[in-house]
Amino acid sequence: MKFVSFTLGGNLPRVGAYDGAGKIVDLCAASAEFPASMIELIRAGDPIVAHTGGLLASAPARARLSPHEVNLIAPIPRPAKNVFCVGRNYKEHIDEGHRARGTEISYPKAPQFFTKAPTAVAGPNEVVYVESGVTQKFDYEAELGVVIGSGGKNIPENDALDAIFGFTIINDMTARDLQRRHDQWFKGKSLDRSCPMGPCIVHRSAISNPQDLGLQLKVNGQLRQKSRTGNMIFSLGKIIAELSRGMTLEPGDIIATGTPQGVGFAMEPPCFLADGDEIMIEIEQIGQLHTRIETID
Repeated sequence: MKFVSFTLGGNLPRVGAYDGAGKIVDLCAASAEFPASMIELIRAGDPIVAHTGGLLASAPARARLSPHEVNLIAPIPRPAKNVFCVGRNYKEHIDEGHRARGTEISYPKAPQFFTKAPTAVAGPNEVVYVESGVTQKFDYEAELGVVIGSGGKNIPENDALDAIFGFTIINDMTARDLQRRHDQWFKGKSLDRSCPMGPCIVHRSAISNPQDLGLQLKVNGQLRQKSRTGNMIFSLGKIIAELSRGMTLEPGDIIATGTPQGVGFAMEPPCFLADGDEIMIEIEQIGQLHTRIETID
């Protein structure tokens, strides 16, 4: 089951789901009692997901929309919290980073967490405006996104996948020069619109093994990143267990789980994003996330 958030004309965001025949069912139009936002849907839990299955089968024609009729937006347009992120979670990415900086290779003993501001979130097919006076080294990072469902505190690793609502695609875009200048990750990771997300949230029941998904990223059609989620150093279960230790994860919280090798700053020579660049991230069983870069003064 693939859930989306969208706008239709000038109306407020609505919640929908693909019906299996290429149409998006406007779930609010199909049922007056359906939650009005993705966050409310996630908080409603498994009963509303089961109800959605019935709506997808019974929705009237007026509630079935062509994807061309709607404007897809980020599945959770404005998260209630910062987006949680995991750094250095693929060995090959760590290796390339150390080579680029000329430092000795070392691997983390525990997940390295940082966050991106809610104002960084952008939707699928959106333009990311890069201010030339702010950064000259803007980079991409393809990542599997986890959306928390039931959540909780001190979640055991073996139970962690049950706390997930679903999965999405995230581009953890990064101003590398700001990252180095401030000697930490938050500022360089939190520029406006630097967290494209989408195009949907795939419910966990539709992905039998999220730890075995292929992901790739292309810039202007050129393959830059390609790996599988099985190459993570820290599994999804480990990430959720560690993050929830002493800290409550709530419905709708988002976790970006790390990026594989192939980022721009580690290329020889480095290759940062430029005006007009088109970025496409694809993750198996989820879809494609497209982003275009425009440089402004």
